[in-house]
Amino acid sequence: MHSPSLLAALAGLGFGLSLIVAIGAQNLYVLRQGLRREHVGAVIAVCAGSDAVLITAGAAGAGVLVDAVPWLGTAMRWGGAAFLLVYAALAARRGLRAGDDALRADDAGLRTTLPAVVGTTAALTWLNPHVYLDTLVLLGSVAAGHGSARWWFAAGAVVGSVVWFTALGYGARLLRPLFARPTAWRVLDGVVAVVMTAIAVGLILGSR
Repeated sequence: MHSPSLLAALAGLGFGLSLIVAIGAQNLYVLRQGLRREHVGAVIAVCAGSDAVLITAGAAGAGVLVDAVPWLGTAMRWGGAAFLLVYAALAARRGLRAGDDALRADDAGLRTTLPAVVGTTAALTWLNPHVYLDTLVLLGSVAAGHGSARWWFAAGAVVGSVVWFTALGYGARLLRPLFARPTAWRVLDGVVAVVMTAIAVGLILGSR
């Protein structure tokens, strides 16, 4: 017979993965950095670390704050939408660039600096209002349903986050043969531009 703590942890693992494993701005950025083999560890650390903070806050009941301060959600939506539109424009420009300078991932002269990568990763995480809905509100409410075992539920969700981002970031290198062709990079950047624009539009419409 499984203990309530173990069951709660497994439930948290499954629930956390169900929220994280989806095509979105953050996951696409992790994939792109993994393909470029550029500051992958830092990207994973920011994503998983941010999730750990938010999941813990959600289990502690911080979701009440989001519901109590309506303007906070609106501000995050507009800020997130603006950032995503800028990033989408940059991705579209990379995809449409005639040359292949932006596609040579291993050229040291073209590598993005660590502060820039960390800043972009943090922005894609913390400026996305959906992450607060998923972790503080949704995951927090489910965790509360586990009573005293809610911290085990939260721990399982954190483990799920670490496993997913590690697999996505370091596993992306398995796709490098496909992305040896400039066309594949252009397609990826095109997908990034479309997805981020769609998310930004959704945030703007949701702010009205």
